[in-house]
Amino acid sequence: MRYSLSNDELTIEVESLGAELKSVRSGDHEFMWQGDNKYWGRTSPVLFPFVGSLKDKQFRYKGKTYPMSQHGFARDLEHQLIEKTDNRFLFELRSTEETLARYPMEFVLNIGYELLGNSVKVTWTVSNPAQEDLHFSIGAHPGFNTPADKSGYRLYFEGLDEVHYHGNSQTTGLSLREDKVLKLENSRITMTSDFFDTYTYMIENRQTKTVGIEDANGKMFVKVEFDMPLFALWSKEGANAPFICIEPWCGRCDAEDFAGELQEREYDNVLKKDEVFNSSYLMTFYK
Repeated sequence: MRYSLSNDELTIEVESLGAELKSVRSGDHEFMWQGDNKYWGRTSPVLFPFVGSLKDKQFRYKGKTYPMSQHGFARDLEHQLIEKTDNRFLFELRSTEETLARYPMEFVLNIGYELLGNSVKVTWTVSNPAQEDLHFSIGAHPGFNTPADKSGYRLYFEGLDEVHYHGNSQTTGLSLREDKVLKLENSRITMTSDFFDTYTYMIENRQTKTVGIEDANGKMFVKVEFDMPLFALWSKEGANAPFICIEPWCGRCDAEDFAGELQEREYDNVLKKDEVFNSSYLMTFYK
């Protein structure tokens, strides 16, 4: 089921399947990628309880191996709307027998969307109702409309002169260890038509808290603010796809050389009984 909220600046729509933000409009102008299986069929999925791909598409926990698809399962499950006000939605997903068979830990996941002028604040709350520790990752994956040819468009990284990043393998999706560098001018890099031809850009170690996209005239049309360990930049590789994703993450795909158990994964988040994890990010839109 799809739900909508509006204020004087924006109208947003959220689908209960995956609690996924599907639309952000100002008048008749749509900011969000609307999904096209030719490139990528989603708009802004929530990644939980995993971010990215796992080594051999599985994880090990307490001596048992579990298969797991990329980005976990929350994006494919129905979430319950538990609160609606004039400017806010709150959705909830709880562990079930089905999820426990795939991921043997109980959880409560709440995802909130709040309209604040020309901004949308997204909140995540994860809590552990069980005695056993809860290990998880969580991440965002919003896609923003751009031309197919993004030549001349710029990415803005607040406060940086250069960006250090890791790529990922196109065959496995796993993180490559090689450290690469994007040189910036005035905290910006101008994209070329092949900018997204090779891989996802994964930027670790809290290098910045603000990333934006500017059009070829230098006008910023979306800015994403977050305080998370890492983020990614992605568009469909080699496809000149008409969108860019800015993805704040609390977690990451496995590295190609990873050989450990679930609790040994990099950027693991762990909650003991009744503990609560909170995080959020803010998207601001300019027409």
